[in-house]
Amino acid sequence: MGFEFEKHLPAPEQIRTEFPLPPELVKIKEERDKEIRKIITGESKRMLAIIGPCSADNEEAVCDYVCRVARVQEEIKDKVIIIPRIYTNKPRTTGEGYKGMLHQPDPEKKPDLLAGLIAIRKMHIRAMKETGLTAADEMLYPENWRYFMDILSYVAIGARSVENQQHRLTVSGMDVPAGMKNPTSGDFSVMLNSVQAAQSGHSFIYRGWAVHTDGNPLAHTVLRGAVNKHGQCQPNYHYEDLVRLHEMYQLKNYQNPAVIVDANHSNSNKQFKEQIRIVKEVLHSRRHSADIEKLVKGMMIESYIEEGCQPVGEHVYGKSITDPCLGWEDSRKLLYTIAEMA
Repeated sequence: MGFEFEKHLPAPEQIRTEFPLPPELVKIKEERDKEIRKIITGESKRMLAIIGPCSADNEEAVCDYVCRVARVQEEIKDKVIIIPRIYTNKPRTTGEGYKGMLHQPDPEKKPDLLAGLIAIRKMHIRAMKETGLTAADEMLYPENWRYFMDILSYVAIGARSVENQQHRLTVSGMDVPAGMKNPTSGDFSVMLNSVQAAQSGHSFIYRGWAVHTDGNPLAHTVLRGAVNKHGQCQPNYHYEDLVRLHEMYQLKNYQNPAVIVDANHSNSNKQFKEQIRIVKEVLHSRRHSADIEKLVKGMMIESYIEEGCQPVGEHVYGKSITDPCLGWEDSRKLLYTIAEMA
């Protein structure tokens, strides 16, 4: 019964020192962060495309994928900034299933959290070195932020975490954009309360320290659809949803009102091919309304090399072992579509 303390993990500073980001990549990240910030603040009219696997389970396939994305990025850079999804810790609704590379660097072996921390840093640094692109990850565990704070350009707070106080307060100390998803209930006010908390300064306990933060003005909303009391998915990417969110943003003095639309999850009912239609509809809504055009800063898309998903142990290269994803050819075309319609 109770906790069994298995291994004391090194402090974040020690891991960052042992597996450092090379100086030339520090500079690349600084420049990328500036460009991404300009989109959230409205200084740049470009859109964000946060795209990649549901879970980053294999370094070779992930880096292969990001290299493909980088080639497209070069062609559409005047219209779109691509942020690869390299999601390494996964929330599980029932607590069962693959929890991501943080837990299991090898999905077929037992959890090893220290090996996971190291594997994540190595993979992110390799992807950045090979492509010049900096990535997004989901912050499932607030206490892990400082292990990866120097390598991430975007952080997502999931639907099951967005109401948690420690997640909100930790985001308030970040200097990169953080997307606060609507909760599974779909309540916009909960999502906006989370943004307000993250944009404010706080004093709280973090990793055994009393800390103070100044607030993160780049915290913003993410619409990912909802689930009603009957367990049915309810999308929230339609024109009327975006108008409603814009109106709610106007009721309080939020900094940099912004939303990213997640085209999968409950918006697509996990029908991954629907992401193509959903992205096009949101882009059409932006064209129809100047307010929505200013509010919608980008799209989240689940995509990998091979479409669909597979069980752990099937070993299809570049195919998701969690939620089903778009395949590469559909993803490539969709990125060009975003650039054309942005």
